[in-house]
Amino acid sequence: MSRVLHFILALAVVALLALLVSHDRKKIRLPYIGLLLVIEVLLAWFFLNSNIGLGFVKGFADMFEKLLGFANEGTNFVFGKMNDEGLAFFFLKVLCPIVFISALIGILQHIRVLPIIIRAVGTVLSKVNGMGKLESFNAVSSLILGQSENFIAYKDILGKMSRNRMYTMAATAMSTVSMSIVGAYMTMLKPQYVVAALILNMFSTFIVLSIINPYRVENEEDLQMSDLHAGQSFFEMLGEYILAGFKVAIIVAAMLIGFIALISGLNALFAAVLGISFQGILGYIFYPIAWVMGVPASEALQVGSIMATKLVSNEFVAMMDLQKLAGQISPRAEGILSVFLVSFANFSSIGIIAGAIKGLNEEQGNVVSRFGLKLVYGSTLVSVLSASIAALVL
Repeated sequence: MSRVLHFILALAVVALLALLVSHDRKKIRLPYIGLLLVIEVLLAWFFLNSNIGLGFVKGFADMFEKLLGFANEGTNFVFGKMNDEGLAFFFLKVLCPIVFISALIGILQHIRVLPIIIRAVGTVLSKVNGMGKLESFNAVSSLILGQSENFIAYKDILGKMSRNRMYTMAATAMSTVSMSIVGAYMTMLKPQYVVAALILNMFSTFIVLSIINPYRVENEEDLQMSDLHAGQSFFEMLGEYILAGFKVAIIVAAMLIGFIALISGLNALFAAVLGISFQGILGYIFYPIAWVMGVPASEALQVGSIMATKLVSNEFVAMMDLQKLAGQISPRAEGILSVFLVSFANFSSIGIIAGAIKGLNEEQGNVVSRFGLKLVYGSTLVSVLSASIAALVL
């Protein structure tokens, strides 16, 4: 099957699966969806194929490589030769740099650079996606600030949001990843796929949400984002971001310990009883989705297994599984799977997002908890769409 026909099939499958849970199909606005799709395909080609785009990706990756080098200095001071000798590699090399990147984000937030970026990009996005400014700003702020801290910026208006807007806000946070964790991803995946996924997911989120959760915003008031650290001194803010970054690193480490142990136990149990591992069964379930995305049929079972692992555990566990397949799958399959993995779309994210919102507004936190499964469903479709678009241009 030609690449274009495969892409059309993928679009049809994503659209059908989204329509199955759409709450009001009459409000779906096809012109905006078409425009977003064209923009997304062009961006995918730009970042994955054009010389200028690849040059941008290389510059972005080089910048993060230098930042990770600076982060390494702090890690070496605390952990000494453990880092140099490759001991506790994942925690020291992948997770500890999150602390430094988080501190940088805090500084940029404090000097008012990030709010300007969020407003500028969000305003442009609101012109092409047919959604309100709030939703567009949220897509950018989620990317920069992360799942939890992002909602603090909107704490003053959370209580006024409708159920539909609340779903969009939460789904956007689940479908994107924070910049503080991008450096960690780049140590596990090729940088061009990480950068492409960051951009593609933003547009894929608008497309999928335009089908699943269509609504119109009339006469929207000017958005007033809360100052996340009003009244704090520079060093108070810096200490808070450093601790927040370390907290993220510890949480990810704890999740990995628990999930990898559970999956290992389930694999052994299923193999003993059924003669096939738990991940093997998941691979068969996700096999057709992997194929629809554009993964060659001969590799779709392996890729499907890793896709399912990401859904039931988290993206880090899945990325580690992908690393084990180095050289065993084609570059095309690796690229498609890599783009799919770069998002927070998994079951554990329901608790993270609902908990963050509940801490700011209990009623809205309960609302988000009630549509938790629909959040994961929609965000997984976002990842499928992004990966399918990447497959078209790879």
